[in-house]
Amino acid sequence: MTNLVIAEHDNASIKAATLNTVAAAQKIGGDIHVLVAGYNAQAAADAAAKIAGVSKVLLADAPHLGAGLAENIEATVLKIAKDYTHILSPATAYGKNIAPRIAAKLDVAQISDITAVVSVDTFERPIYAGNAIATVQSADPIKVITVRSTGFDALGAGGGCAAIEKIDAAADGGLSLFVSREVTKLDRPELTTAKIIVSGGRGLGNRENYTRVLEPLADKLNAALGASRAAVDAGFVPNDYQVGQTGKIVAPQLYVAVGISGAIQHLAGMKDSKVIVAINKDPDAPIFSVADYGLVGDLFAVVPDLCAQLS
Repeated sequence: MTNLVIAEHDNASIKAATLNTVAAAQKIGGDIHVLVAGYNAQAAADAAAKIAGVSKVLLADAPHLGAGLAENIEATVLKIAKDYTHILSPATAYGKNIAPRIAAKLDVAQISDITAVVSVDTFERPIYAGNAIATVQSADPIKVITVRSTGFDALGAGGGCAAIEKIDAAADGGLSLFVSREVTKLDRPELTTAKIIVSGGRGLGNRENYTRVLEPLADKLNAALGASRAAVDAGFVPNDYQVGQTGKIVAPQLYVAVGISGAIQHLAGMKDSKVIVAINKDPDAPIFSVADYGLVGDLFAVVPDLCAQLS
């Protein structure tokens, strides 16, 4: 039994979600191979070879793989798919773009967003916005799986010494063309990998209040900034900030929810956080049902006081 993990990377380094995906593959058992498909991606392959538990890294290096276009990655995976019992990718935008294509071409049912491995053919995944856990068993010869990174502790990024084998990339399918990419540069930690997150909701009132109230707290804690869907829809912050079922799934060491009522959609994206602190003037707000620490009060007074205490 051999598992293939499709690595998410930037051609120079491995993205953190890949480490969680390898951890899931380790729970399944058997050998673990990691596919690095990119262009001038030797550095990413070297990083993948150092991941604990990986026995082999497959490097497919070609110009048409450099942008990570799903059609070309999928075709390269299909060339080697028959050699594996499980094909795993992180449940990120990258993985969710590739895995369904692979499953469709293999004529198997994709198993999405797993949070636990019961056995080699049985997995757990959340349904109904995380309010229920489904146990899914698959009889497919090749199981195509996406892994929710918050469900598995990341393996060490060092200590491994896997062999690197170069493989031929599939030809460019010509179905899509990479035009350009605009990358947001942040002065603070990235949301999905941050150990501390400060999130704001509709209770902040407007974009100016979001910036004025939350940024000083995030700066004190060296935290990433997040938001509820209501805050995003109201235009307080860009979509990239959204935490929730239709946003980003996070599980930091500390999650501070400010002015967030705690709609089920938001709770689904952050309730696995290790410690949750909620600040809200409504004592009956649903966010308090998942909070480890709750403070009922006016956020416009409480948050500046908290910042002062952190000085």
